[in-house]
Amino acid sequence: MAGRALVFLAAMALAACCGCASSVNSPLASVGAQTSARQAGGPSGGRITHIVIIVQENRSFENFFAGYPGANAPLSGCARMASPRKSTGSGSGDCPYGDVQVQLKQITFDGPDLPHDFHQAKVDYRHGKMDGFSEFGKHYPYEAYSYVNHALIAPYWSMAQQYVLADNMYPTEWGGSFTGHLTLVAGMDTIRQKPFKRSEVDFPDGIYDDCDSPPGTRSSYITQRGTEHYYQGPFPCFDQFNTIAESLDAAGISWKYYATKVLDDGMWEPFEAIKYVRYGPDWNNVVAPQTEVLGDADDGQLASVNWVTPSKDDSDHPHYHSDKGPSWVASIVNSIGESPYWSNTAIIVLWDDWGGWYDNANPPQLDYRGLGFRVPCLIISPYAKQGYVSHVLYEYGSVLRFIEETFSLPPIGPISKDYTDQRAASLDDAFDFAKSPRPFAPIPTKYGISVFKHEKPSNDPIDTQ
Repeated sequence: MAGRALVFLAAMALAACCGCASSVNSPLASVGAQTSARQAGGPSGGRITHIVIIVQENRSFENFFAGYPGANAPLSGCARMASPRKSTGSGSGDCPYGDVQVQLKQITFDGPDLPHDFHQAKVDYRHGKMDGFSEFGKHYPYEAYSYVNHALIAPYWSMAQQYVLADNMYPTEWGGSFTGHLTLVAGMDTIRQKPFKRSEVDFPDGIYDDCDSPPGTRSSYITQRGTEHYYQGPFPCFDQFNTIAESLDAAGISWKYYATKVLDDGMWEPFEAIKYVRYGPDWNNVVAPQTEVLGDADDGQLASVNWVTPSKDDSDHPHYHSDKGPSWVASIVNSIGESPYWSNTAIIVLWDDWGGWYDNANPPQLDYRGLGFRVPCLIISPYAKQGYVSHVLYEYGSVLRFIEETFSLPPIGPISKDYTDQRAASLDDAFDFAKSPRPFAPIPTKYGISVFKHEKPSNDPIDTQ
């Protein structure tokens, strides 16, 4: 695999040119204008030739960045009163609907694992009132109204202060990790368009969610009316939609996906559920364990486009009560920053769903799938603006559009409202390519990079919701 990666890297230097500069800040921009912009050349002028997307777990923007200066991140929120006898709200304040004002509670990584499937998202959203987060507190009615102690996530705040924090990033769809990961590589998860449109939702039945699932495994779907149909969908090995893999392959652009291996359940990544990848030569691009990314950065083995997901211990998933996630992400950033890759790389850090935590930003509803609740997004590069908060409306399709721009790729699929890379604003606002690249300053961490380089592979699933 290492030899193949070197060939791809050499080819990349010739093949990689960049996509378009976009002045489009709205996801409803015309597809025709975006396609023309891709053909016109990109904003980086070839300066960005590597992209790394780090996908963390289950945190809303407020849960990690409440109180961040210049961001839409208040330290309180409106809640539907759980019970007059149990309420600790401070009165109605500026809250509509008779809600109470709740101060966000500071917590550690020992906080609760809240429900975060499609149904729970709709409960939290409550038809746009954004006050249903108090419905499912396990020990305290307003558990979801919390933020993690800033000292425990100092690496993330350091990245935001040095580079770009996007405070308007949304998942494509309501719900949890399964569809979050699919839409991060496909821009959609529609499994049937006519006569009645259907899209994937939540996890398939059991613990299996890919082409290696036992026969008879069924996925779940939602209809265009938003009706959920659990375990009535197709076997979770999809060929109903394209992914960015086809686009990259057609252009000769190398890619890798670094993921933990799950015992008897494949990998923690979406491409195992994509028939084109799982049963083709691209399967060699899926690398386990995920810590291989650290060595590949050191050894010049990164691909042009890279995704990285964590193990359970290195994830920010509340279920595992681990504080290693911020150091894990910073270790990847530090590995790249201290390598020759730094001068031509853009690193995007985001979270795969909101994890059930409160967020005050009302997600724009662009179709029957979502957008889902806001998640944090960090954009790191020698060309990233310094200490900048981007307020541009982003969605997961924005990451795909940025890849397409950077490597002059066409949209993933035919012109369609289902493929969100066609409607999404790119990440252009995060960069200033008129300035010289900045030297890298290492991100301080609690756990050193050697902890992760010598970490034993995990055989446990990261999330089941």
